[in-house]
This record gives sequence, structure tokens and C-alpha cells, in this order.
Amino acid sequence: MRQWGVVLLRVALGIVFLWFGALKIFQLSPVADLIGAAYPFLPEPDFLVFLGVWEAAIGLGLIFKLNLRFALALLWLQMAGTIAALWLAPDLFFQNGNVFLLTTDGEFIIKNLVLIASGLVIGGSEVKNHPETENK
Repeated sequence: MRQWGVVLLRVALGIVFLWFGALKIFQLSPVADLIGAAYPFLPEPDFLVFLGVWEAAIGLGLIFKLNLRFALALLWLQMAGTIAALWLAPDLFFQNGNVFLLTTDGEFIIKNLVLIASGLVIGGSEVKNHPETENK
């Protein structure tokens, strides 16, 4: 597990982002309506395609370990935008305004905490430190 766990986590997370991104790029994403409802101020379908390219870039970076530090930065920015939906459109994610009672869409958003934590594990395990911090 120690030898392959983080590598498999990185590749699996990359596959998820690449897959979800491709669905958005080809305008086949089942979350398009949710994104439109949570972020009505963003232009559709252009924003969905942009987000799809962003997610695909994260996925490719993770899968092939291409500029991993940048891919993880993109991941965390994307996750921040996703989590922001909880404040922008709380009625979509909480039943009767109760933060302990999630809707199905709320569960979809909250599971992103696992994606954020996965990115932290990958970053902490596979991103090389700058030379000046390696001995500290």
C-alpha cells in the first residue's frame, strides 16, 4: 500500500477530473443545470466548456504527473469555486436552510472535501520541495 497507494490515488483522481472535464467540454455533463443554477452570473455554455478544459488539464496533470504543483493549484482553485456554491446558492444544497440536512446536490458538493484531502496527500507525497527547503 505504501508503494502504490499515493500513485493510484493520483491517477484515480486524475481520471475523475479528466472524465468530468470531458463531459463538460462535449456538453454532456449531468451537472450543467446545477452549475447554471448555482452560478447564474456566469455565461453558459462558454463557462462550462472553460471549466471542462480546466478540469481536463487537472486530470492530465495528475495522470501523467505533468507540472504537478500547477495541476494541484488548479485543483484547489476549482474546489474553492465549487465549495463557494454553498454560500452562493444555499437553497440548492441544504434542506430548509439547515446546514446539517443536505440535499442530493449538497452531498455532491460536500464529497469534494475528499478530493481536496486527496490533493493534499498527493502534494505532500509527490511534489518535490524547492532546493532551499529540502534540508529544513
